[in-house]
Amino acid sequence: MPVRRIGLVVHQGRATARDAAHAVHAWSEAHGVRCTEIDVWAKDQHRRAGREESEAAGRPDLVVTLGGDGTFLRGARIAVKSGAEVLGVDLGKVGFLTEVPACDIGDALDAVHEGRAIVEERMTLTMRASRPLDIPPEMEALLRYGRGPMLPPPQVRPETTEGGGWGCALDVTALNDVVLEKLARDRQVSVGVYLAGGLLASYSADALAVATPTGSTAYSFAAGGPVLSPHMDAVVFTPIAPHMTFDRSVVAAPDEPVGLRVLPHSGQAAVSVDGQLRGVLDPGDWIGVFRSPQRVRLIRLRPTDFYGRLRDRFRLTDAPATALDGPAAPFFRPDTPVPPDLAGMRLPPPAAAR
Repeated sequence: MPVRRIGLVVHQGRATARDAAHAVHAWSEAHGVRCTEIDVWAKDQHRRAGREESEAAGRPDLVVTLGGDGTFLRGARIAVKSGAEVLGVDLGKVGFLTEVPACDIGDALDAVHEGRAIVEERMTLTMRASRPLDIPPEMEALLRYGRGPMLPPPQVRPETTEGGGWGCALDVTALNDVVLEKLARDRQVSVGVYLAGGLLASYSADALAVATPTGSTAYSFAAGGPVLSPHMDAVVFTPIAPHMTFDRSVVAAPDEPVGLRVLPHSGQAAVSVDGQLRGVLDPGDWIGVFRSPQRVRLIRLRPTDFYGRLRDRFRLTDAPATALDGPAAPFFRPDTPVPPDLAGMRLPPPAAAR
């Protein structure tokens, strides 16, 4: 379906992003497509939730982000509210989400407009909580020091029912992760962690992250968590600097929710969604994190080489003991037809097609 409305999210701190924005506006004007910049960094106005940003931009059917993965995450939370696709232009340093180089913006927009682009769907997370989230005013002023306006606390979704013990359904969509972390430098957060409704263990830690496969290469990875293929559905729980022997990640099935209850003698805990602070919990409060029915729809010009990108972005090197063997071939993929038992497998294209 041709593009009708573009929502443009620009990293205003980068000249390359501002230059790329001119190219998007020029393409839009040439094709008669409405293009609205979504200023999620505006310092002179309140930040808006994703649904409000989408409405203000006229409910775009394509969101274009110009920056790195952080800019992409800002655009994704807006796109998912209107079912828009997201085209991430790569102007970052260690990106896994953005893919299209700035020089290919015109070709990428043409591909989307003409229906030639690949749409890749990614799992997201949503939340319930024991009460609506909020941020104390004095704490917000401190946390905002030197930064722009913060996102508002998530709204309560209409499907919330009073009573019953299931908490408030929050209007949250996380592409990377939901993180519960300590607020005081000298006091860890103590949390009971429940998987699929049963107690796994009580943790005392700096933070606890619940990530998607897409987010497995973000905060969870930095804390020693596993790398998961973004093409799968799973929920990754990773404790961060826990004061206990069991410090491993747990990979749960996508239909197994993760519950985090702040214990009575814990300090307060901050709730962050994709790196953005969204609320503060007191002892006794809890959140439940689980797979969302909403998925982010990423635009790709070609099939994603996730593991090649993993090697390049993290500058993976081969073991010294393999040096005598020489460099390994870049692809393990014969040019002969794929055997029947491998039909349907995700494989790189033949060398002639690359």
